[in-house]
Amino acid sequence: MVRQQPPPITGIPGPGSRHRGTTIEKARDVRGTLRRLLATLQPFRWALVGVLVLVVVSTLLDLLAPYLMGIAIDRFIAQKDRAGLQRVVLLMLGAYLGIWLTQAGQSMIIARFSQKAMRTLRRNLFEHLQTLSLSFFDRHPHGELMSRLTNDMDAISRVLSQNVTDLFSGLLTLAGILVVMFVINFWLALGSMIVFPFMMWLVGFVGKRTRRHFREYQMRLGQLNGKLEEMFSGQRVIMAFGQQASTLADFDQANEQVRRVGIRANTYAMLIPPLMGILSNANIAILAGLGGWMTLRGWATVGTIATFYTYSRRFAAPLRQLGDLYNQIQSALAGAERIFEIIDTEPELTDVPDAIALEDVAGEVVFDHVNFSYVPGVPVIKDMSLVAKPGQTIALVGPTGAGKTTMVNLLSRFYDIDSGAIRIDGHDIRQVQRASLRRQLGVVLQDTFLFSDTVMENIRYGRLDATDEEVIAAARLANADQFIRRLPKGYQTELSERGSNLSQGQRQLLAIARAVLADPGILILDEATSSVDTRTEKRIQEAMLRLMEGRTSFVIAHRLSTIRQADKILVIRDGRLIEQGTHDELLARRGFYQHLYMSQFKTGDSHSRTN
Repeated sequence: MVRQQPPPITGIPGPGSRHRGTTIEKARDVRGTLRRLLATLQPFRWALVGVLVLVVVSTLLDLLAPYLMGIAIDRFIAQKDRAGLQRVVLLMLGAYLGIWLTQAGQSMIIARFSQKAMRTLRRNLFEHLQTLSLSFFDRHPHGELMSRLTNDMDAISRVLSQNVTDLFSGLLTLAGILVVMFVINFWLALGSMIVFPFMMWLVGFVGKRTRRHFREYQMRLGQLNGKLEEMFSGQRVIMAFGQQASTLADFDQANEQVRRVGIRANTYAMLIPPLMGILSNANIAILAGLGGWMTLRGWATVGTIATFYTYSRRFAAPLRQLGDLYNQIQSALAGAERIFEIIDTEPELTDVPDAIALEDVAGEVVFDHVNFSYVPGVPVIKDMSLVAKPGQTIALVGPTGAGKTTMVNLLSRFYDIDSGAIRIDGHDIRQVQRASLRRQLGVVLQDTFLFSDTVMENIRYGRLDATDEEVIAAARLANADQFIRRLPKGYQTELSERGSNLSQGQRQLLAIARAVLADPGILILDEATSSVDTRTEKRIQEAMLRLMEGRTSFVIAHRLSTIRQADKILVIRDGRLIEQGTHDELLARRGFYQHLYMSQFKTGDSHSRTN
């Protein structure tokens, strides 16, 4: 059955793709994103304080070494004082040892806190995704969401784990060098600052453009991941229709877009280091000329010039480092913006403040003049009214796209209706806690989803607190126990992705066993016997009859011969209920149902689809 869905989203163009055309999102406020990111790190503030203390100690020791070198030249080497020189050398060795120890401590602390922070951020994002409705996932390709959980998270993780200490150290080193240089010799320090404004302007000018391009790059990369996920999921279809060449062309087009944006982003990012190197060398030339002139006039010593030379070199290093860091921080902020976009998305479906818990339902279901549309102005369900009494089996039939699956999606409250009401035992489902509503619904779909886990755990997904004995009992009721025990490891057999190492019928039986274990009050069977042979269908039908016993059941059927015994058959066409009654009543009316029923036998194909 082809299900009605909202219009496809836009994205990467390509043959057969649903991602066509894209609009580059504008960057949000950098300060706001940075504040939110820092708020995420609030629980780890003491670890950050510890890192900052170690950075301060390391930076002070690093600043001390050149100062000691200048003293050694002016006081001890010029005076040939070996004892004094030995003391200074030992102090310098002690300073370098202290630098190593403090940097090792920084690395240990930052590694622990950064990974904890990323675990928290990943959990916050994943937890919020669980609150969003199906319509959100209809609008966002799965690969693009995966990119936010992986690529964007990695961009933030790299900054936290590798660059936080560099950022603190670079800023403190710059401040410390400036202070020490002005204390030692004001005019030499002032001369050393000539190129500083140009360096700062360069970082700001290039960095602003780098951030914009990195944001576009990560967005394009997310779209490429979406394309990959779509191709992997549809690999069987691609091979069946021999579309490998067109698929490769589609991938190449998306990959080329990532390449072009990546070149722009990294070109800007790589502009800073060489330009900073040029400015740094210009600064050394200025210092050498000014320092030499001052030394000749007795306004500075050789040791002072050596100290300034070392400080000048070290001054340029953190500036270049901060330039590189700026690019990585831009990439991390772009990733953080994309993550916060998801977290800021308000769930379209929420429980009302006084929502009640739905428990021990009798199973009466009422659709009261229900209207629904995925896209405003394009109705899918039109003025639908029906009543299902407790324990009744209700069959839904009609042409492809009539709205049958949409009806069960609305009953499950995967989407909210536009008008009217859906009631279970007299309770409007919008006034009911969603979790309790779905506990009362057992769903067996045409396309059974199984996890990459054991058979036992896949069945237990229906009720996580079930014992092994209860799982096995459910499998027996679902006619699944026999084939499970023939598997290599029985109930402990590991299933591959989506259960692809089982047949379609076996996957359906596991889905029924899962529903049996959940013990729902209302059952939804969406073409649960499609795509199976007659013998397997009989086993599935037997399992379904056991499952349906005493429960209100909604059955979407493609073989009308299988619903002859339904208590009520609803005929849906273009989103409207056009006929309802028993099988015999509908045949006697000689209406649309009779036409559908007879057409299956006229074609001589009892397996032809009407759904």
